Amino acid sequence: MIAAHADWSTDPRKRWVSIARRDAGGWRAEAPQPVGDPAALVARLLAEGVPLALGLDLPLGVPRAYAEAAGIGFFPDFLRGLAASPGFFTVNAGLDGLALGRPFYPVRGIKGMTRAAHAAALGFAGAAALSRLCDRATAERPAGAPVFWTLGANQSGKAAIAAWRDWLAPALAAGGPLRLWPFEGPLATLLAPGTAVIAEVYPAEALRHCGIRLAGSKRVRADRAAAAEGLQAAMMARRVAPCPALTEAVRLGFGADAAGEDRFDSVIGLLGLIGVLDGLRPDFVPEDPAIRRIEGWVLGQTALPRPL
Repeated sequence: MIAAHADWSTDPRKRWVSIARRDAGGWRAEAPQPVGDPAALVARLLAEGVPLALGLDLPLGVPRAYAEAAGIGFFPDFLRGLAASPGFFTVNAGLDGLALGRPFYPVRGIKGMTRAAHAAALGFAGAAALSRLCDRATAERPAGAPVFWTLGANQSGKAAIAAWRDWLAPALAAGGPLRLWPFEGPLATLLAPGTAVIAEVYPAEALRHCGIRLAGSKRVRADRAAAAEGLQAAMMARRVAPCPALTEAVRLGFGADAAGEDRFDSVIGLLGLIGVLDGLRPDFVPEDPAIRRIEGWVLGQTALPRPL
């Protein structure tokens, strides 16, 4: 089996993927590498003739209130159809342009720019309607940003646009060998040679699953380097044997350039993915039809959202 995790960005220079291959003795992990053309990356890995699990640090799913208003019954079908709807991905500069067919907002900070106003412009009673259940705060972590929000450090809308528009929607529309977890079934049943199983994996969630404490910020090289011991312990617990280049990258905090945090996240996400593949974390999905068909879930997350 091959496991890979890609840390995503609108800037291709900040898209990095970490890859590991499983054999009888465990996993052999490579140093992070640029994603490049994601379709070519998937084709290259599938050519090895073994199942491929690929984690992505971006939303896979839409909130249930939005799905109900837009008539969406199954997220993979909706995503497949977006290949013929390029206007969907236009980011609105103001509230007046918002519609169910153009939900992303805002281009920049402006007066009156709030998530509540965003929701109201789309016909929803409150900002909570724009969040999936897996985006909401739990006892273990703060809330993530709504799927369609595109401003600030705590946003994932731009990554969703870049991946959905430029790769996933066209690939699905063309009949590509992609299966989306959890919409199409449990992870174990989806994995098969010739198929790439795509799952939403958040490095911040995986960091906790691995028991790694990051003092400071992942944007600071010295803080990433200080987490080396925890990273090495997490790899050992998951029977992950790093190649020499990965061992050196961990020791040096993944480099001093701006992409160091992205390389770090790609490795953390990979370890989180491997933890689920090997049964150290459950392939848990709440028994909620809207989550399983529309909203999606974060792989390895077991904590349920706090009540509103």
